[in-house]
Amino acid sequence: MRKSIIKGSGSYLPEKILTNDDLSKIVDTSDEWIVKRTGIKQRHIAKENETTSDLALKASQQAITNAGIDKNDIDLIIVATTTPDLTFPSTATILQEKLGITNNCPAFDLQAVCSGFVFAIATADNYIKSGMYSNVLVIGAETMSKIVNWEDRGTCVLFGDGAGAVVLSASTQDDGQGILSSHLHSDGQYTKSLKTNGGASSSEKVGKIEMAGNDIFKLAVKFIASSIEDALNYNNLESSDIDWFVPHQANTRIINGVAKKINLNKDKILLNIDTVGNTSAASIPIMLHQGIESGKIKRGDLVLIESLGGGLTWGSSLIRY
Repeated sequence: MRKSIIKGSGSYLPEKILTNDDLSKIVDTSDEWIVKRTGIKQRHIAKENETTSDLALKASQQAITNAGIDKNDIDLIIVATTTPDLTFPSTATILQEKLGITNNCPAFDLQAVCSGFVFAIATADNYIKSGMYSNVLVIGAETMSKIVNWEDRGTCVLFGDGAGAVVLSASTQDDGQGILSSHLHSDGQYTKSLKTNGGASSSEKVGKIEMAGNDIFKLAVKFIASSIEDALNYNNLESSDIDWFVPHQANTRIINGVAKKINLNKDKILLNIDTVGNTSAASIPIMLHQGIESGKIKRGDLVLIESLGGGLTWGSSLIRY
């Protein structure tokens, strides 16, 4: 039976760092206020001429190298992003050209905001299991700084830029590795809780982020915990079976709230939110790669990923790395 394994991973963060003290000179806030409410101390910001595909390129090159395959062995490219280079064509096709992939493989963007990487992993996994593709490059890449209202202290302190990527490859080996299951959800009734105030067909402008922070906090803990319970029940597992929890890096209070709700040991949580902030669809693959690169995540470990984003969208995946 075909399954999907993570063959290689990569990540990239822009060179420019914006600290909380830097932000306090832009908007009415302070390091103490931001850290207490979010756990964030700094974030990386793309240069003015640095695009989402530029970030995705560096993460992808690293993932392909670490996978030990030729770039033209990639037969599908999926970019999860809410900050594309252009309205069209897709950032995925722009990335395809930058990577020099010339095999005419399909490439497309997937938009589920912060949940994008989880949705993209599930999509790639099903393509692989169907036998349609064998090496799928899955990227989460964002330049959220381009759609932040830098006068809104409730949102501008949260977001950063970055990219993470994995190569998912088909395998038939009976070694326990692979994506065990994914559990995806959406509920459009909460659209107004987290959105931008513009778009191509509504305002002819990109728009800036607007968020009802208190509403999102309550919904995030509830929905994410429920999705994780779905994953554990589906696989007949307990939270104690999880080796590493790689959550969407949105807010430490949300992450701790979810861990408490599912009775997960905090020592199993991988966090980089203090240095990276919320990079939307890029946050999970960045943290996943850092966990692998550091040697914490080892082959055979059971890894849980989860996220919630605008839509609302939310979901989880269990992966035996």
